[in-house]
Amino acid sequence: MLTISNYLGDDAASLLEHICGKITAQDIVHPGNWQQIFIESNRPAPVLNSLARIYGHGRLANTGYVSILPVDQGIEHTAAYSFYKNPIYFDPENIVRLAIEAECNAVASTIGALALHARKYAHKIPYIVKLNHNELLTYPTKYDQVLFGSVREAWNMGAAAVGATIYFGSEQSDRQLEEIAAAFEEAHALGMATILWCYTRNAAFKTPERDYHTAADLTGQANHIGVTIQADIIKQKLPDTNFGFRDLKFGVFNDAMYEALTTAHPIDLCRFQVANCYMGKIGLINSGGGSAGESDIAEAIKTAVINKRAGGTGLIMGRKAFQRPFAEGVELIRNVQEVYLDKSITIA
Repeated sequence: MLTISNYLGDDAASLLEHICGKITAQDIVHPGNWQQIFIESNRPAPVLNSLARIYGHGRLANTGYVSILPVDQGIEHTAAYSFYKNPIYFDPENIVRLAIEAECNAVASTIGALALHARKYAHKIPYIVKLNHNELLTYPTKYDQVLFGSVREAWNMGAAAVGATIYFGSEQSDRQLEEIAAAFEEAHALGMATILWCYTRNAAFKTPERDYHTAADLTGQANHIGVTIQADIIKQKLPDTNFGFRDLKFGVFNDAMYEALTTAHPIDLCRFQVANCYMGKIGLINSGGGSAGESDIAEAIKTAVINKRAGGTGLIMGRKAFQRPFAEGVELIRNVQEVYLDKSITIA
């Protein structure tokens, strides 16, 4: 088996030896302290039980880290496009089976997919029911997240958590924000945890020179809004650039804030995201991204190393796993989990 440093290649030294000098390791709350954080919060005791189910399940149980399998691409990207490489995943039972075989902390999917086999699996692996989606049959294509199910339906099937997406920066973001804030309040009242996909979405965020949808400052602010509506875990794309507010000339910013908070190093950019999650008090999980084929394992491990060393809480990875044969998907997820089990990989 190749070591983690082998997968990192020429980036190994830079990623494994980097020390964050702007927002330091001492400045943030480290993963594993979620119980202390939430026991002092307004979260009802059943919410703590639900979080304990997630953090206490699978290979990463009780490490403070999570490995979550998310498969909602049948709606978000169309089912044919998502599953043509591996048609077994048209059957949602195989989604749950993959998460169980890979010993994930939880499985996240659509309300229909998880409901169909809830009585068989909801007590065997924590369910995260995704409440809203981007419906892709409207022509011309529009980008909006609309509710597909209710919080009570998720609670009824025994879900440990509900998930939702807000497209921050979109024309519909105000409505989405109101809907999901209300949904999260209801989920907490019923004893479920809440996970927010904090994605930016606006055509103006992509210029001929650069795509700022993954800029640290824009995604960081999206995270900060997400924790404000009491998400218990934030899901965010890994940042690969910065200066969205400055270069696009909107929002409130100055050059000094960039100099004070981060550098161009990928771990520093991700640390900026962690800082916007109440300095790590709310866990940040980064997405694994799309499947590119042979480079998937190396890319996923690199993302995991950046997330862990930045102070993040884990990886939520779908396409790289389910768009390959079942056994290979299990192996890929387990390889990524090794990053979080390796105690030599520390918070930078």
